[in-house]
Amino acid sequence: MKKLLLLAIIFGWILQPLSAQTQEVQFNHIFDNTFRAESIQNVNWMQDGRYYSTLKRVNGDIEIRKYDITTGDYEVLMSTSDLKVPGRDKPIIIQDYQFSADESKVLIKTDVESIWRRSTRENYFIYDFETGRTQKLTQSDQKQQYAQLSPSGEKAAFVQENNLYWVNLSTGEETAITTDGEFNKIINGAADWVYEEEFGFAKAWSWSPDGEKIAFYRFDESDVKEFFMTEWGELYPGLTRFKYPKAGEENSVVKIGVYDLDEDNTVWMDIGSENDQYIPRINWTKDPETLAIRRMNRLQNKQDLMLANANTGDTEIIKTEESDAWIDVHDDLIFLKNGEEFVYTSEESGYNHIYLYNLDGELIRQVTQGDWEVTNYLGYNEQTDRFYFVSTEESPLERHLYSIKRDGSDKRKMTDSEGWHSINMSRDFKYYINTSSSSGTPPQYTLHKINGAQVRVLEDNDELSDTLAEYDFPGKEFIKIPLPQATLNGYMIKPHNFDASKEYPVLFYVYGGPGSQTVQKNFSTSQRPLWHRYLASQGYIIVSVDNRGTGARGRDFEKQIYKKLGQYEVEDQIDAAKYLTEEYDFIDENRVGIWGWSYGGYMSTLALAQGNDIFSTAIAVAPVTSWKYYDTIYTERFMQTPEQNPEGYSKGSPLTYANQITGNYLLVHGTGDDNVHFQNTVEMIDRLVSANVQFETMFYPNRNHGIYGGNTREHLYRMLTDYILENL
Repeated sequence: MKKLLLLAIIFGWILQPLSAQTQEVQFNHIFDNTFRAESIQNVNWMQDGRYYSTLKRVNGDIEIRKYDITTGDYEVLMSTSDLKVPGRDKPIIIQDYQFSADESKVLIKTDVESIWRRSTRENYFIYDFETGRTQKLTQSDQKQQYAQLSPSGEKAAFVQENNLYWVNLSTGEETAITTDGEFNKIINGAADWVYEEEFGFAKAWSWSPDGEKIAFYRFDESDVKEFFMTEWGELYPGLTRFKYPKAGEENSVVKIGVYDLDEDNTVWMDIGSENDQYIPRINWTKDPETLAIRRMNRLQNKQDLMLANANTGDTEIIKTEESDAWIDVHDDLIFLKNGEEFVYTSEESGYNHIYLYNLDGELIRQVTQGDWEVTNYLGYNEQTDRFYFVSTEESPLERHLYSIKRDGSDKRKMTDSEGWHSINMSRDFKYYINTSSSSGTPPQYTLHKINGAQVRVLEDNDELSDTLAEYDFPGKEFIKIPLPQATLNGYMIKPHNFDASKEYPVLFYVYGGPGSQTVQKNFSTSQRPLWHRYLASQGYIIVSVDNRGTGARGRDFEKQIYKKLGQYEVEDQIDAAKYLTEEYDFIDENRVGIWGWSYGGYMSTLALAQGNDIFSTAIAVAPVTSWKYYDTIYTERFMQTPEQNPEGYSKGSPLTYANQITGNYLLVHGTGDDNVHFQNTVEMIDRLVSANVQFETMFYPNRNHGIYGGNTREHLYRMLTDYILENL
């Protein structure tokens, strides 16, 4: 009996670790959705703040559902099967939608075709909830862009073939607002390439509050030089031609027009006689006769806020902001319902904060203040006299929701759990959805009353949490790196079976560009973070460090890199690597690598060239290799023009240091990259060959800056993995 008991105890000891054994993260997990987080997508608050709508795929059909936020009950407002138009053979797949102001109609976007990063062309249909009738927005066979219903829902406007149109929905009559649109010459109502990429908008028109006028951009890109990309695949490859202004070259000439639908007439706003300038934003005020226009000089260190009379075109400057570096462009210009004040965010105090002005441009007060940044302005509830915003007050690595009174008093923190909180607030400020996560906790979607009380959990991702418990899923360890020039934030991902008595190779992941941030207390299982976890399971330590010039730490930390891109940032990455190898005995100082994409590829190249005494391996994906090859708005914002700052362009170019590259260097680029042109890598290769420097390359035909499509990403990450395993 004693022998049986002993055997049972021993057998139990054997079974216990076997039953508790966890699995390693595998390469295929990067792509097979094992660690996919559930989300709440396309949430649109409805006029009655008690409801929101969202898209839901059900058995091959797509539904627009209306949810009661307090109970979770829903009704199906419409689905793909409801959309029937005579003469159309294929179903109308709902890819996006927007309600009219009274929510009696919905504008459906389908057959979406991507152009550049934010621009698309598509077909539009209008569904009337009362009649159940579906109608095509226009009878043209051509696709449209940026269609939107008027506030009343009786009209719509859209862009087609570089011209702007409006249509009377009851009669179907279409009217051309502009007629001079021409490919690679004149664009009306849509942004040119560089505005879309760097000012962040593609739709370049908007309805007045009463729906009687349309304000729009007109781009004359006649003098902008064309860039060509080869389209591989045919016997005789084709060419993609588009206007792309490189640093120091000609930009489009921009005009702002206001079209009156009743008068069928366009009035051009007076934005000054200087053509070499930018108009990064236009906004209607609460007055349908007054348009706000933001105007910046070419160096983007001076911005005028102007109010324009929509009937005459006369303008008045009510506020001017200047900087000794650059001024960031944002959407935080909001005219309050009282029609007498506006809210604006600015870093004039050294950190981004909320300011309140009257319509004469006179400062009423700075609403928020402190050595922290307002990262998201959410709105002002005029009934309760409170502003709502997200900030870094807790930590630059976290985001939390706050409210504050109009006079700057009674600031309240409304989120408790550590980590990252993203807020989607209802229009009437009665409810909000909080998407929260931390470095070790998958995102949770919770519904709250405006006082912070939780109503219910919308998605807890418990299934993903259970899956993570079955794996040796390496977590992030956050670190501080005290360098003489600055204390930097970083994180470290160690192998699950980490042993401090052993030595490990280290791979730095870097982006490092102005205002960016990779060191965050949030959770992600997208491809890049999963790849890092996989490499950790293969015995590598992953490190990421936010150098000087990155965001969330105030103006002085970010803008000291002005006119010196690639200098302070690279110095910080090199010094951080040296610090870590000296501080931690478990880091193999002979096996330290660095990799990055886009600005990160630029950084990894410079780090290997200037820090080859610490970095032995570098991977650069789609890197800039000379700022002369990049666009005007981004480059000149930080570097001025090549003529004004030749030393900065030279010192900040990897081409300058190509002959200093030693060790293992891999260059990867898509030949169809419209953003960071393949030219950058071609020129780098030419310099490396001239300097007799050995390197490796991988080109992806016709792939853009994201390098995706089909199995491209899997191929890319397998290739990167093999390179790391073989060389680091």
